[in-house]
Amino acid sequence: MLEIEDITAGYSSSIAVLHGVSIKIGQGQFISVVGPNGAGKTTLFKAISGTIPLRGGRIRCEGQDISNLEPSLRPHLGIAHVPEGRQVFPSMTVLENLEMGAATEKGRREWKDNLERIYTWFPVLKERASQYAGTLSGGQQQMLAIGRGLASSPKLLMLDEPSMGLAPSIADLVFDKMMEIRRDIGLSILLVEQRVAEALQFADRGYVLETGRIVLEGNGEALKADDRVRQAYLGM
Repeated sequence: MLEIEDITAGYSSSIAVLHGVSIKIGQGQFISVVGPNGAGKTTLFKAISGTIPLRGGRIRCEGQDISNLEPSLRPHLGIAHVPEGRQVFPSMTVLENLEMGAATEKGRREWKDNLERIYTWFPVLKERASQYAGTLSGGQQQMLAIGRGLASSPKLLMLDEPSMGLAPSIADLVFDKMMEIRRDIGLSILLVEQRVAEALQFADRGYVLETGRIVLEGNGEALKADDRVRQAYLGM
């Protein structure tokens, strides 16, 4: 579905954050990228979304080279980015936030069906549809951010640190909902997450990113059993 081929990217012309990163996401796959703070995980998402330019390599979406495609056009190809820190529109209602996600042609066409599904997955959003997003709890805002991404009718949902700032029980609920959504609609998910055990537990394939480079990759269970991962990320 998405192929990231040997990309180099950064925030200035002289300093690269990512160095030769390659990742593949198949249709309906759940892929996790884990690593410490400053490893380049959020930069990877920004490169896929097109908000920072590539300095090398390329990105293909369903065979189409999108390396130089305008960021505003990428959601129309089915790529939805749920950013770190949720970033809902606080002075807009829950429903208005969801409507903002339905800006793609497919999202507008499937709006009613998508809204019904979002409300089924996250009933609290239906209960609070007329409430300002800024008054929601952190967990509810994360659900809203995910719902806003789903409103675009994506083929790939990119989730950047969805558990950040959440109580463990709420973070567990968010993970469970991601798996439910994936099962229900066959969605591809690319997850960046510091809760390594949970991220790898659900992953068809995982990648360990350190200092802008992929240092380990494999299926989730194999990575959880790797001594380097166990010592550095699982406290074993």
